[in-house]
Amino acid sequence: MPIHFGTDGWRAVISDSFTFGNLRMVSQAIADAVASDHWDKSGNGEQSPDPRKIVVGFDTRFLSDRFAGEVARVLAANGYTVFLSQADAPTPAISFAVKVQNAIAGVMITASHNAPRYNGVKLKGAFGGSALPEQCRRVEVYINDNEEQARGPNLMDFKKARQAGLIQKFNPLPVYFDHLRTLIDTDAIAENPQRFVVDAMYGSGRGVIKSFLQGTGCEIVEIRGEMNPGFGGVHPEPIAKYLNPLASAVGSGMGNFGVVTDGDADRIGAMDERGAFVDPHKIMALSLKYLVEKRGMSGAVVRTVSTTRMIDRLAKRYGLTLHETPVGFNHIADLMMSEDVLIGGEESGGISFKGHIPEGDGPAMGLLLVEMIAASGKTLHGLVNELLNEVGPAHYERTDLRLSRPVAKAELTEFLTKQAPAEIGGEKVSEISQRDGVKYIMADDSWLLIRPSGTEPVLRVYAEGRTPDMVKSLLDYGEQVAKSVV
Repeated sequence: MPIHFGTDGWRAVISDSFTFGNLRMVSQAIADAVASDHWDKSGNGEQSPDPRKIVVGFDTRFLSDRFAGEVARVLAANGYTVFLSQADAPTPAISFAVKVQNAIAGVMITASHNAPRYNGVKLKGAFGGSALPEQCRRVEVYINDNEEQARGPNLMDFKKARQAGLIQKFNPLPVYFDHLRTLIDTDAIAENPQRFVVDAMYGSGRGVIKSFLQGTGCEIVEIRGEMNPGFGGVHPEPIAKYLNPLASAVGSGMGNFGVVTDGDADRIGAMDERGAFVDPHKIMALSLKYLVEKRGMSGAVVRTVSTTRMIDRLAKRYGLTLHETPVGFNHIADLMMSEDVLIGGEESGGISFKGHIPEGDGPAMGLLLVEMIAASGKTLHGLVNELLNEVGPAHYERTDLRLSRPVAKAELTEFLTKQAPAEIGGEKVSEISQRDGVKYIMADDSWLLIRPSGTEPVLRVYAEGRTPDMVKSLLDYGEQVAKSVV
């Protein structure tokens, strides 16, 4: 079967590769992998997790609830007690539930920000974050072994599993909200209540921010919060081109700014009062600035190779250690579990901070943004301008080149390193990084990154420059070179 766990689980087109039959095979492999001696049984370090407990959640995609039920049936047939979310829920709420329930693992049915025709499986470790790469590989090994041995999945009748107590439905939000109250200063928000718009993009973050802020005096209008498994025909990804409804809502006076979460609410984006998109680079930089300057917090800073170097400049200013990782929140999570990390994040909008689980969290970061605006008494546009005046300017763009066939990462890296230019856009190339794909870093801190996606047949070209012209020069060069490779 064409089943491969990429940067963050397995994703496939519904009714093509993502079928009930294939999902049962994957679920059986998960059951086998979790039971094996190779699965990490250490949990989050506080206590050993219960080796027979697994949490299962799902998003708002087509058939996600049915797929989750099928996963639960297979796990129950293998002797696990399954805590199944009673409704669609954010991925970070399910991840937090794994930790709270002291479960050995978690399964989230979602294809995150992918197109509506996709669904997928995200695998969670006992510590409340994405399963480790070796755990995902172990699942793949069992998929192949079971197929070679013609060993079909164990399956239990759903009602019988419920009666036996092997499938227990639960609501992950109350304990998640209790935890968020330890991270977010609701008093600061209540002292200066905000009028804003939440765009749930029809995803499983719907209702979460609005419910959490009940009683604070905030006036919140939620858009795209109803159930729509087709996501209105767009990718539920919080990037500018998919946010016209949010721009219209803010522009028509429904709120003074906007907060947006993706399909499974582990990513964040925002929009200022002028309808300008505030990307995750700026949200992470604003958050770092706020946590250090206003909350007096400290710790290491972690960003992926595709994230703004404004973070580097802030870390240097505050005397904080900076780590750069490959793309994928699992790399950030590794450091969050092993070091004292203040904040970690990636350009796609997965960000988390000290005190929270090692998992990107859209609602948590959206709430922190609301707290920042309330505490500062400034507009979001004003906060961004202040940031750019201090550590900018920073202009950023990304282009995705659709591939007809996969590109070997090693070959791509070797080719781009050998063909490295002396300069781009009049700026000297001062450094070449091969941490994930190939990254050309200019003398003025501008950069160009070319890397294949870990979840789609796509070649991604990222650029950050000190001027819009520099970004255009970097992207033009990147696209030209990438096309020659393909």
